[in-house]
Amino acid sequence: MYKDVCYRDKLVRLYMLHNNNGMEVDITNFGARIVALKVPDSNCVIRDVVQGFDTLDDYFPENHLSDFGAVIGRYANRIANGRIVVDGIEYQLPQNNGPNCLHGGPLGWQYAVYEVLEHTDNTISMSMVSPDGDNGFPGTVHVSVKYSLDDDNNLRIDYSATSDAPTVINMTNHSYFNLNGDGCSSIHNHLLWIDADKYTPVDFTMIPLESHCLVDGTPMDFRVSKPVGRDIDSDYEQLRLGKGYDHNWVLNTCGSLERPCARLESPISGIVMEVYTTSPGMQVYTGNFLDGVVGKNGTSYLCRSAICLETQQYPDSPNRQWPESTGRLSPEKPFYSTTIYKFNRKTHGQ
Repeated sequence: MYKDVCYRDKLVRLYMLHNNNGMEVDITNFGARIVALKVPDSNCVIRDVVQGFDTLDDYFPENHLSDFGAVIGRYANRIANGRIVVDGIEYQLPQNNGPNCLHGGPLGWQYAVYEVLEHTDNTISMSMVSPDGDNGFPGTVHVSVKYSLDDDNNLRIDYSATSDAPTVINMTNHSYFNLNGDGCSSIHNHLLWIDADKYTPVDFTMIPLESHCLVDGTPMDFRVSKPVGRDIDSDYEQLRLGKGYDHNWVLNTCGSLERPCARLESPISGIVMEVYTTSPGMQVYTGNFLDGVVGKNGTSYLCRSAICLETQQYPDSPNRQWPESTGRLSPEKPFYSTTIYKFNRKTHGQ
């Protein structure tokens, strides 16, 4: 049972969404996090398919530094050397991942307490304000996040942000999925398909190189569904650098919600998750640095016991010339992004 707690004099509590198919999503206003995501498997057994903790205060940075289920900002993923230039002005950001800024700094939006604006059986809307200078980023940013759950088992996340000055933005959800539903088994058996002909190679600090690379003929090719673990330990430089998959894929869907950009399936539970997004990219992270942190029900979360599918702007976009992914936010150009996680299940005989 998740009890209400306070963080820096602000109330933190759990909110539940549910539909008519037995699906339930538990969300806290601390970091706008998905705490539990319960879906029926092929035998109609309800399984929680995300990692996390047993109490809300376990998510506080004083207890655990984690991104489990959180909305990430102000800039998800990495920014090279923690430096950005906005309209000719250079800003120094925290360097909390080697020389780079990761996920908005050591105390990014995953540790913000959101104000709940509306909560119904199948929706919740939250907002927060990131002040000018927050973790070194310019501009006061007003952020809104809305989760919606429908009877087709679509969990939709709508992000929006406005700013009073030019700045940068990249919002995503950082849920750690294990569709086996036990939270601790390897995700090597998960079948993954990604609609992407290119991915973004990185240097030894995990910052993108100058150009995208074709996936053809490499372990990065998921255009035909394959087990996550099939090539993950290949003698391939990019996999050695990330200790597994921790890369951005350049999606072929071009911001359309009409077709999925990715599909993940557990052969054990039969649970299938499709991803739809308006974002140009998706970071696939295979839990390479999970180190045994104790999560729900005393479960030890070991290396590669979860996979993250983080829809996003490309890493380090503010410092690049990628027209489809600038990461820019200004008073004249608000930020909007939508991602849908659609759940289904394979029945016997499929």
